[in-house]
Amino acid sequence: MATQESSSDGIVDLRSDTVTLPTEAMLARVQRAPLGDDGREGDPTVRALEAHGAALIGKEAALFVPSGTMGNLLAMLAHAERGADVFADSGAHLLNSELGSVVTIAGLLPKPMPGRRGAMDEMALADTIRSSERPGLIAMETTHNGAGGAVLPLAHMMRIHALGQSHGIPVHLDGARLFNAAVALGVPAAAIAVHADSVMVCLSKGLSAPVGSLLCGSSDFITRARALRKLVGGTMRQSGVVAAAGLVALETMLARLSEDHAAAKRLAAALSWLDPTLADPDHVQTNILRIDVSASARDAAAWAESVKRHGILVQASGPAQLRLVTHRHIDAAAVDRTIAAFAAVAR
Repeated sequence: MATQESSSDGIVDLRSDTVTLPTEAMLARVQRAPLGDDGREGDPTVRALEAHGAALIGKEAALFVPSGTMGNLLAMLAHAERGADVFADSGAHLLNSELGSVVTIAGLLPKPMPGRRGAMDEMALADTIRSSERPGLIAMETTHNGAGGAVLPLAHMMRIHALGQSHGIPVHLDGARLFNAAVALGVPAAAIAVHADSVMVCLSKGLSAPVGSLLCGSSDFITRARALRKLVGGTMRQSGVVAAAGLVALETMLARLSEDHAAAKRLAAALSWLDPTLADPDHVQTNILRIDVSASARDAAAWAESVKRHGILVQASGPAQLRLVTHRHIDAAAVDRTIAAFAAVAR
């Protein structure tokens, strides 16, 4: 099995960091990984991944799950009773892309909070909690996808967690790109995760593992979540074949995330020079770049189609916004090609 270390097929794919392919080191670890039945006596490679992930994130235990969506779902099921309120920023992934899990499966009532760049308005949150008949869960997200990869300030997270504790409400962190946030802040991931009772992190985005996420929290919480994982069909049997790649991801791929952040900032600076209405370089903290095309003659779908003809794939997120996500396959040459494509389309 071969891997693609760069965009050798002539396509620069900036739609997401989920398009990353496993490294040769990951595939080599997969081939020699000890295996077992994760639904019975346990898979030793999965257990090793869970222990390593929990230690990195500073929690007692972790649970390997197929996706971040399942990790967030299990957190909701384990923390809150059906019919309770879940409070999150109005632009949170949980209340938008995962709303079906929130309402249909977990049975929670979404309470969108106003905020700024992914950070909930703390006074509005406190007022809403006080007026709630059944407060169930507070959810934060960092980095914040909808806010262009913004990183929540640690002081803000600390206050939100303290608010939850004062009302007896658990706090869950959607940390799909938690390690990007840690690199941007220059702190260990555990220094962020300490401000939440549970944390979900993805291994299959910028860390380049092919499959999987980790849900982390206290031992009691993970015991509940493990039983719920079976209920929703998340037991994966000899899942060490994918957990092995996740181990390599945690061991080898964290430090290089700064390269993705630099690439995104370079793109933002160039696009801002091309047209200041397209991007604000000061808003780019990690590997996600949101481009505003509302002042141009084309909508987002037309822009995406136009740059695609130059071999650049981007995501149209609504009628006036494009999302570009850098990752390990986006090298300096790919950034140059992207800039040239946008310049050609803008002309």
